[in-house]
Amino acid sequence: MEEINEKETSTNQELTCNTCAAILKYKPGTTSLVCEYCGANNEIITESDAPIEEIDFEDFIANKLQDEEKIDIVTVKCTSCGASSTLKPNLTSDQCPFCGVSIVVTNGSTSSILKPKSLLPFKIEQKVAAESFRTWISKLWFAPSNLKKYVTGTDTLVGMYIPYWTYDSNTDSNYTGERGTHYYVTETYEKTENGKTVTETRQVQKTSWASVSGNVDVNFDDVLIIASNSLPVKYTEKLEPWDLENLVPFNDMYLSGFKTESYQVDIKTGFDNAKVKIDSKIKEVVISDIGGDEQRVHSVNTSYNDITFKHILLPLWISAYRYNDKAYRFLVNARTGEVQGERPYSWIKITLFILMIIAIIAGIVYFAKYR
Repeated sequence: MEEINEKETSTNQELTCNTCAAILKYKPGTTSLVCEYCGANNEIITESDAPIEEIDFEDFIANKLQDEEKIDIVTVKCTSCGASSTLKPNLTSDQCPFCGVSIVVTNGSTSSILKPKSLLPFKIEQKVAAESFRTWISKLWFAPSNLKKYVTGTDTLVGMYIPYWTYDSNTDSNYTGERGTHYYVTETYEKTENGKTVTETRQVQKTSWASVSGNVDVNFDDVLIIASNSLPVKYTEKLEPWDLENLVPFNDMYLSGFKTESYQVDIKTGFDNAKVKIDSKIKEVVISDIGGDEQRVHSVNTSYNDITFKHILLPLWISAYRYNDKAYRFLVNARTGEVQGERPYSWIKITLFILMIIAIIAGIVYFAKYR
């Protein structure tokens, strides 16, 4: 088995076989680059066994941002959806993995970006992801009948490494609000019964409100924020959870044979996005801390302490195609096989279904009335 040493490579998307010099591709689920021509397994050797580093956020912003190690990448920007991704060398055209539009590689640009510190390698191979994808497609309600012909081939799935930030923070929050406690009172009311007015009583729920204030401490670990604007967040979040405990130190050999998107969300903006998630969870804790039967939250003032972050790459299989001149994207978590995505609807099927429901209801009413 041939060995490739990390020090002998540069950051790129294509590496060559030590046996026959053919292009190598990383084999998902292994630590090898496999040659498709001679069959040689070129083992990835990473000398560093250091733990995945959590970087101090405030210190990095103040003192290290400009000096941090960077990598030079060549990307091409899609004129349709705006996504910027790496492409294979020597190509003059390709298909955008994010929207399916053909792109001509004439506007490629070189940029320096912060080098990721760690990544999750691809674990699921393309054919397995494609099968999960087809299973998901087959279960879609009201999908157009000819949809499957657009997704029959595995070549529509593109392996992409997507940039993410993760943030840790200890939080301290002071809050004010109100606690509502239910109680019941007996009310008297009149109603007409058999032509006569009668008086009856009933129990009516009331709420007593009391002002409250307090403090909650919540610690957050690995709040995950996508650093890309190319994919819908509502779908990428549904691909979670990721097995971040299996992150490995960054090694560009894992990228060989796959595309990589450069980050579009910087580290500061990423933490602003993380605070939205953090604050939502803190509000849940505040509501629980207020107690009672109902709660009103008036204010929450939070301090974020001991903030750390990681810059990582996570693997996705992405399929993009155009159906009736509209782009639809499908995402497969390349670690778990979870599938999420956009899909077209057949309004003919939906209309027929509604008409069928109306017919069934009409039939039930008819038989109930004339039986």
